Amino acid sequence: MPQPQPEFSQATTCTRHVYLLFAHEPYYPGPDTREINTTVVAADSLLHPYVRQPDGVRIHDLLTQQRQPGEIIPLATLTHELNGGADWPKIGDWEGVTTDLIQLIHTGRCDALSLGLPDIPRALLCTGPHGRLRVYDAAAEDFATYGPAERAAVLDKVSVFLTSIAIERPFWPGDGLLPPLGRLT
Repeated sequence: MPQPQPEFSQATTCTRHVYLLFAHEPYYPGPDTREINTTVVAADSLLHPYVRQPDGVRIHDLLTQQRQPGEIIPLATLTHELNGGADWPKIGDWEGVTTDLIQLIHTGRCDALSLGLPDIPRALLCTGPHGRLRVYDAAAEDFATYGPAERAAVLDKVSVFLTSIAIERPFWPGDGLLPPLGRLT
């Protein structure tokens, strides 16, 4: 009798404890609260059965391959890795998946780090890893350019905050998770 075969090659390395960062339409979680416009979730939250599938599982696979433990991967980085977004249709509906993740968060079905980032840091996280952001400074009557170094600095600040939270209690991705790609079926 033949042995079950993995869906994808086992040669790739899936990294645990990776996080997805994505920007979204702002919302206010309650009265007298700050705007939330960016969210970080554990990569395994993409395996939640309430996230559209198989899109979530495929995005999880892309997100966790060849990463470092604790790494925060912005959605824009995945878009960059997918030929500037041209290959998203091969993976899945990222907009639908992130909408489902927001719903999971609102209903308490997974943990998340909800952030209210200022415009420039948020815009930097919405660009690819090599992107540049040119902003006009009216006070100085000049343009300021922000790039990979400033983007990395924003990610470092988010990472410090996330690490301080995750040390107390690891992020809960939710219950009843689907198996990731690459596992034997």
